[in-house]
Amino acid sequence: MTTVRVATYNIHKGVQGVGPRRRLEIHNLGHAVEQLDADIVCLQEVRKHNRGEELHFTRWPELPQADFLAPEGYEAVYRTNAYTRHGEHGNALLSRWPVLSHQHEDMSDHRFEQRGLLHAEVMLHDCMVHVVVVHLGLIKASRVRQVAQLGSFVEREVPAGAPLLVAGDFNDWGSSVRQAMADFGLLAFDGQRHPTFPARMPLAQLDYVFARGLTPVGVQVPRGRAWWRMSDHLPLIAEFGLPEPT
Repeated sequence: MTTVRVATYNIHKGVQGVGPRRRLEIHNLGHAVEQLDADIVCLQEVRKHNRGEELHFTRWPELPQADFLAPEGYEAVYRTNAYTRHGEHGNALLSRWPVLSHQHEDMSDHRFEQRGLLHAEVMLHDCMVHVVVVHLGLIKASRVRQVAQLGSFVEREVPAGAPLLVAGDFNDWGSSVRQAMADFGLLAFDGQRHPTFPARMPLAQLDYVFARGLTPVGVQVPRGRAWWRMSDHLPLIAEFGLPEPT
């Protein structure tokens, strides 16, 4: 069985801490993403640019964060979710394999949170896999509507028999999103939960990789000081078996 390794990671815009003590972590995150050794890396809270941070940090990268974080040989796809006073940020996908197409859909539910999804078609080995990167809202009622929108998007844009991965930060401290995704045939790994937030002392699994049409192989969450210093989330890594060619 040919396997694919998928990681999802909310990188907190490459900066940790608050006020004058905040520190730039984007360079460490670059090494971390490479260490994940994933075929596909799904990222949330990725800055395209931010004029305020560029002035504050002398080592702010010249490249947009998605391009800066992409290991050598990977393709980077970025789409904006939120426009702010000093810049913009959104979701990104880094792929070791060819990305054949990509698109964005706005999922903003109210004016206080700008959210969206990134959809890409990736040729993994000889198998076309649809990948959706999401970052859902903080309010439960918003997430309910956003999951319904996600289901409609999948029904409209992804063929019924096509392998599908949906990964990201679902901001759900319970099991409602997991149950709702199962209604669309998208399943996370059964059994023990894998807490990813807060990174220093993980209590809840906010980050998931859901799949349809692929065989679950394993899931893990890297731990340790090096990881919790870089973001308020820990990455989650999942492996799946690809369907056999017909």
